Amino acid sequence: MSGNLSGKVALVTGAGGAGGIGRATALLFARQGAQVAVVDVVDGGQETVRLIESLGGKGLFIPTDVTQADQVEAMVAKTLKHFGRLDYAHNNAGIEGIMGPIADCTVENFDRTLAVNLRGIFLSMKYEIPVMIQGGGGAIVNTASIAGLIGFPGLPAYVASKHGVNGLTKNAALEYATQGIRVNSVCPGAIKTRMIDEIGKQMGVPDAAQAFDGVHPIGRMGRPEEIAELVVFLCSDAASFITGAHYAADGGYTAQ
Repeated sequence: MSGNLSGKVALVTGAGGAGGIGRATALLFARQGAQVAVVDVVDGGQETVRLIESLGGKGLFIPTDVTQADQVEAMVAKTLKHFGRLDYAHNNAGIEGIMGPIADCTVENFDRTLAVNLRGIFLSMKYEIPVMIQGGGGAIVNTASIAGLIGFPGLPAYVASKHGVNGLTKNAALEYATQGIRVNSVCPGAIKTRMIDEIGKQMGVPDAAQAFDGVHPIGRMGRPEEIAELVVFLCSDAASFITGAHYAADGGYTAQ
């Protein structure tokens, strides 16, 4: 697919974390020729831009808290002002929350997890879609999870938020299908990222590989780059007939 996205502009939220899905996607967009708006609340976004530029690409770091409507609106406006258009969005920012059964889940943890994982995607699409329509169309990929397809005891807020992401994805796909906007979601299994390390620590298993490699029929956790490949494919013209779909990239976990 090298160079297939030349002249296009992509926006990726949660793209600042080292070794994360967002950074991997931002870099792959750049390798394919797209200019990239890198969005995160952490300063690592500047490093993602530096890596994009080292590939010969163009990037812009836009610090944004995706739970705040004014900041998300400004995020899209800055992308449009700097690059002149918006073709693709990977709404990826998310948190794992604090583990524990429903009766032990605090209201604060529930609200915070849904604010980042679900409200953040709602707000992102709310402001991305009009700009894409003005530009003649676009493609959006939201990061859900296999926790958006099945339940995981001990992660009630996370599971609720990711089921919500898949529902919101379906709705957006139906609402804007005739206006040139495609909307899909990816549902990763355990991926070698900071988030899975944090979940492992909460489980009392400091070695995430030890905890999660064996749960996948394929025999290992996934890599961020493998999810990035799926995201960029879903944004590309090769996926022009795909919208409203949820893709599990989970090494066979949900096939069990």
